[in-house]
Amino acid sequence: MSVKQYVVDAFTDEVFHGNQAAVCILDDWLPEDLMMDITRENNFSETAFTVKEGEKYHLRWFTPGGEIDLCGHATLGTAYVLFHYYEKNAQRLTFSTLSGDLTVVRKDDLLEMEFPAYDLKPAEVTGAMEEALGVRPRRAYMGRDLLCVLDNEKTVRSLSPDLQKVKALDGLLVHVTARGTKTDCVSRSFAPKLAVAEDPVCGSGHCHIIPYWADTLGKEELTAYQASRRGGTLYCRREGKKIFMAGKAALYSIGDLFV
Repeated sequence: MSVKQYVVDAFTDEVFHGNQAAVCILDDWLPEDLMMDITRENNFSETAFTVKEGEKYHLRWFTPGGEIDLCGHATLGTAYVLFHYYEKNAQRLTFSTLSGDLTVVRKDDLLEMEFPAYDLKPAEVTGAMEEALGVRPRRAYMGRDLLCVLDNEKTVRSLSPDLQKVKALDGLLVHVTARGTKTDCVSRSFAPKLAVAEDPVCGSGHCHIIPYWADTLGKEELTAYQASRRGGTLYCRREGKKIFMAGKAALYSIGDLFV
């Protein structure tokens, strides 16, 4: 059996930057253990699988550690593939996911996704956080993930966390963020629980990061930069409990999987 797979770098307009996602376009669902085998073989932070069902596409995201309930960059990558190769005349796509229906809209050279914002609850800053990150956060919040606010951009960029200790912290992922010098905020995202050391550009993480900075800065439209080695830029706005997150994407490869 052959499966068409695309590799897309999301939140960038250059290959080898942003966050890479594999996108498998399916006629029918594969067995779950086979999807996990493909995901582990790719060894990206995410591999997306999608099947058209009526007017919508059913979309699932897998990390090497298992299926996840929300992923921004793989949604962006999937939308890029569908708009360019399968739905060339469409302006909007709707995905059925574990987080409900998600929409992606073409806006000039950007693709804008509509995601749910996570409710952030203040969390106690602990010694375990300081030991794991190597610095003591100024503040901490919990949604699906743990969000740690650091003193400045330089600290975010130079962080070298102990991933085994990060794995022991609460939350599915751990995000660190600070006010940016050229953008509204900078961040990095770590996901050792999902067998991903650092997620290069984490869309679902910004469903935590943007609500915090929107409240802190008193503005609803923000430009965010993920300061990983690959780097990536997200153009975001908050409307109520929704986060609209836009970015560019670049196609790296098209191939056939023989599985």
